[in-house]
Amino acid sequence: MIEDQHQVGSTWLTGAGLRPTRQRVTLAALLIGDGQHRHVTAESLFEAAKDQGEAVSLATVYNTLRAFCDAGLMQEVTVDGSKSYFDTNTHDHPHFFWEDEAKLTDAPSDQLVIAQLPDAPEGAEIASVDVVIRLRRKG
Repeated sequence: MIEDQHQVGSTWLTGAGLRPTRQRVTLAALLIGDGQHRHVTAESLFEAAKDQGEAVSLATVYNTLRAFCDAGLMQEVTVDGSKSYFDTNTHDHPHFFWEDEAKLTDAPSDQLVIAQLPDAPEGAEIASVDVVIRLRRKG
């Protein structure tokens, strides 16, 4: 992995108040080292780290992704209540879930219109609204 990518990852972590451990920097570099946003699962990030020759356990990847989410660096998008994707783009935006490929991509925010949300129950407030549009290829 290129040293610049590690520096980008380290800066990303310290900017969020996270200690830049070797494993965190490695995973951060894979996630944002090239400046592009990513949608990953813990398993896909684990495989990417392994492909780079990095020694990191799947449990560490899960724990690191949780720490990144808790620090506000990523957001978790749950599909089907059991499969989680982690998104480096933390701005509010909808997603397409491609069922045939089990792949998550960004959907155009400017085309989404939510006219009204239901009132939250007494004593509660709406924290966020997640929009996942499920797609499958025609034919």
